[in-house]
Amino acid sequence: MNSPDLPAQFARTHRFAFGVPRGFTVSRDGDRVLFLRSTAGDDPVSRLWLYEVGADGAHGAERMLADPLTLGGADPVPEAELVRRERAREASQGVVAFAADAHARVVAFALSGVLWTVRTDGGAPRRIATAGPVVDPRPSPDGSLIAYVTGGALRVVAADGTADRALAEPEGDDVTYGLADHVAAESMGRHRAFWWSPEGDALLVARVDTARVRRWWLSDPAHPERPPRSVPYPAAGTANAETTLHILRTDGSRVAVRTPEKVAEHHLAGAWTDATLEYVLRASWDAHGPQVTLQTRDQRSAYVLEVDPESGESEVVCHQRERPWLDLAPGTPARLASSTPVRHWQVDSDTAGLRVGDVLTPPGLHVREVLATVGERVWFTASEEPTDVHVWSLSALDETGEPERVSDGPGVHTAAVGGDTVVLDSRTPDGHTVTVLRAGKPDGHMAVLSEEPVVVPAPRHLTLGERAVRGALFLPSWHTPGSGKLPVLLCPYSGPGIQLVVHARAWWTVVAQWFAEQGFAVLIADGRGTPGRGRTWEHAVYGDQLTPVLDDQVDALRAAAELHPELDLGRVGIRGWSFGGYLAAGAVLRRPDVFHAAVAGAAPSDLRLYDTHWKERFLGHPDVQPEHYERCSLLAHAHQLSRPLMLVHGLSDDNVLPVHTLRLSAALLAAGRPHTVLPLPGASHMVAREDVAANLLNLELDFLKKSLNA
Repeated sequence: MNSPDLPAQFARTHRFAFGVPRGFTVSRDGDRVLFLRSTAGDDPVSRLWLYEVGADGAHGAERMLADPLTLGGADPVPEAELVRRERAREASQGVVAFAADAHARVVAFALSGVLWTVRTDGGAPRRIATAGPVVDPRPSPDGSLIAYVTGGALRVVAADGTADRALAEPEGDDVTYGLADHVAAESMGRHRAFWWSPEGDALLVARVDTARVRRWWLSDPAHPERPPRSVPYPAAGTANAETTLHILRTDGSRVAVRTPEKVAEHHLAGAWTDATLEYVLRASWDAHGPQVTLQTRDQRSAYVLEVDPESGESEVVCHQRERPWLDLAPGTPARLASSTPVRHWQVDSDTAGLRVGDVLTPPGLHVREVLATVGERVWFTASEEPTDVHVWSLSALDETGEPERVSDGPGVHTAAVGGDTVVLDSRTPDGHTVTVLRAGKPDGHMAVLSEEPVVVPAPRHLTLGERAVRGALFLPSWHTPGSGKLPVLLCPYSGPGIQLVVHARAWWTVVAQWFAEQGFAVLIADGRGTPGRGRTWEHAVYGDQLTPVLDDQVDALRAAAELHPELDLGRVGIRGWSFGGYLAAGAVLRRPDVFHAAVAGAAPSDLRLYDTHWKERFLGHPDVQPEHYERCSLLAHAHQLSRPLMLVHGLSDDNVLPVHTLRLSAALLAAGRPHTVLPLPGASHMVAREDVAANLLNLELDFLKKSLNA
């Protein structure tokens, strides 16, 4: 059955992301909220906006602070900024990032490498002359200085454009100051690499040296006249970048931060043990001084350190440990105004909680992320049921220790906080809303200008099989129960860090419904290894990231078919991207009795070629535990292919490199196994080109229909 042209809309709106307010920053007093948004659901150019919270009972209002279309910006975007955007999966144009002083009075942003500032109390954006193309500009807390990175150097310039000077310059071609390395940004979620002191007289800065990191060379076969690009990529078992921390003062003086090299005692041993404190997991600088969290190479220990900014000496204030790996909630550790620590703690095997001084979050409330601390109160997201995420707050002064829930109704809610203002960002089954609360009362809404999808998802949420796998089933709107069998299409990710089955409308639910309208019963299931279900659930994939995940997909499929007999288990396809692509390819290789066709996009076929922090967490060291990597390898099972398989890969992907698909295709060819390969010239891990993104969905549909006789 035909349906409206969802693929074209999906591509034109970049997965319905354009026109959505994001990147909220709330001033310390709660009076101002800065954010980014384009002017329409098909507008890729992001602008800088201000929402001024209402006073004396009046509702707040928003206004545009900077429109890049009026500021020029024809210069090329610096390479370091392109890398930063790829790590952040940023597809917009224009003002895509900004930073502000503590009171949200002075805002800095880069446009095509040019530094701009704008004041929220009036005036036009001002261009600031700098020593070179600018990356990640950040004002000091009082707004008098702007720190930025150019050419790997960390520099500061006065907000009036004077006194531009270097605080640290790279000692060689492999050194940068103030830029996050690959694994920090891609696998640890740390996109920053410098932090201002509260007084604005110094910065805590990461120095990254990639000299010992193995180089990968990425070329664009569609443009053989262009030289290949060198990418320092630390594959599993190989050397990481060397990251050290330094206190850089605005007067030009500096001191190295001295940290322990290894965990001294009480480290949890394993089949592979490496107690070297190799990863800078978190860093911050508040009124109580710099605080740094270092993690061991084997990821079973982390030290929380307090740093003396004068001497650079550090002191261990907390040692956190866990088997088989330690995964701290984003935003932890943190501190309240009184210096009371806010730390992640494991309530039981199914609940990750918070310890706020002597106050503990209750069992059954699974904490996802710490959002902010204001005074003696901490704001965080947490789940009582995995498919819903709510915003909560907890006061260290409340003797009952009972957190208060801020958000209402099914959905995935998050927030930004400053003073007594909360910006509540809610994705629900009905769509997306952004509500501003002042002292707990509604102050107004920020306009969400994303397009309404031409296909409206109507998922049936299910709990499936012995392990109560959460699933969502999408059936054609025109289908009548008992009218006939439907071919089945699984659309999982089902890997670490991403949860698809939630009570919220999202781009993947719209795409799932579109496939359903073409005549499929579409099932999305979150099996073991996905977040939101507790440590036992997440740790179940240690040593084997394929077998238990695939077993859960099979069990969910069969359980769904028992509930909905119209699912035709004789015609089952599977499609996915990244880990989902890995799972799709693994499904037809390992379980051809269940899966009859697959589309595998950007699939990591040999996990030894993925980065250190992400793969060693789940599989250990490839030289010490090679059986883990062999068990999970798609290459080892290439000779078993007996079902139609389409491999898709962007040839400029520097996250899952194209070598994965090329080696899998070579192994299939060597085994005499027919398959289809669809290369995407110029595409990265994020397929952003409109024509490619739209046509890719249609090509997938055509392949699956033919392969399943649908």
